[in-house]
Amino acid sequence: MPTPHNNAEKGDIAETVIMPGDPLRAKFIAENYLDNPVCYNQVRGMYGYTGTYKGKRISVQGSGMGMPSMAIYSWELFNIYGVRNIIRTGTAGAIADNVNLRDIIIAMSASTNSAYASQYNLNGTYAPTASWCLVSEAVKATEKNGCKYHVGNILSSDTFYDDSESLSSWQKMGVLGIEMETASLYMNASRSGKNALTILTVSDCPLKNLSTSAEERQNSFRDMMEISLETALNI
Repeated sequence: MPTPHNNAEKGDIAETVIMPGDPLRAKFIAENYLDNPVCYNQVRGMYGYTGTYKGKRISVQGSGMGMPSMAIYSWELFNIYGVRNIIRTGTAGAIADNVNLRDIIIAMSASTNSAYASQYNLNGTYAPTASWCLVSEAVKATEKNGCKYHVGNILSSDTFYDDSESLSSWQKMGVLGIEMETASLYMNASRSGKNALTILTVSDCPLKNLSTSAEERQNSFRDMMEISLETALNI
């Protein structure tokens, strides 16, 4: 059942998918953590692999940058390929003062400046929220890993270069960090009756002018990868 964005056939993709934004990070996870990984997708360079992790069948696939890209890939995984759980593994910019480089953020909810929810014709403002079954397992995995972590609200933004310089306003509302994909993922999961969670590594602190390198973002955030895989193992 190939789509315009994915040439996988029925049965090629596991029920649980680890989903980094960067397709090269998906390739890295598959080659370094999965046993016998098989590449099921290369359309548009958005690599997808299925293998086993500690005996459990798991897939890993890139989502691309931004909510439109995440929305397309996650919608197809949930609604065409029968995926039940998507765990986004990505990077974030810290907003809260107590969140620092390389900390882990488990996104319990995702505020957004996107109009993605308008398609649902809701008489109000929808609050995109993670699945508790995934949140609870991720917290256990993170505590076992020994990483410094935070659980709470993040901001999914449509803009990377934001002319409004609004981060300090979101900081006042207790938002932990900013990224660009989670809100659409959580909405797709809710609409499909499936499960989703985002686990993030802080790659930069824009309010403190601190950042990590592009190479480190692609290859070195192993704690986040291992936490995501351990979460997937126990659901």
